[in-house]
Amino acid sequence: MVSSVFTLICFLHSAIALSCGAMMIFYSKEITVFGRGPETASKLQGSTSHDQLLIKTSDSFSGLLLFAIGILLVMVSLVKDRDFQSFFAKGCVLLHVSMAVWRFFFERKIEDLASDWPRHAVGNIALAVSWVFFLVFSWREKYD
Repeated sequence: MVSSVFTLICFLHSAIALSCGAMMIFYSKEITVFGRGPETASKLQGSTSHDQLLIKTSDSFSGLLLFAIGILLVMVSLVKDRDFQSFFAKGCVLLHVSMAVWRFFFERKIEDLASDWPRHAVGNIALAVSWVFFLVFSWREKYD
């Protein structure tokens, strides 16, 4: 039962990573406008053609990394070892909480991103909570 919950959470996180990664690769400008608004998006696109090329390349590589993470999550979802699942879930909680902390301490200080950091931090905490639920569920199964 614990294994199927782990697989489900991995597939959900994988779907999020794959779709966000693909959108970042192919629709980075549209996603920036949708997520941050047209005014902030124009500021984040760069002022010179060289800056715009660097930002587009960076967004594409970030999207490729997210896509690779999504594929990795699909592969990890097939692992049936309970100790590995617990270790992986703890690492994911640490990663998502670290991202939320980074957003609180650094992203909120950037003027153009300051209005969005609470929403992004809540998203990071929500992803961490899904792994915490898995850990609680697996501990309950283990000790009952």
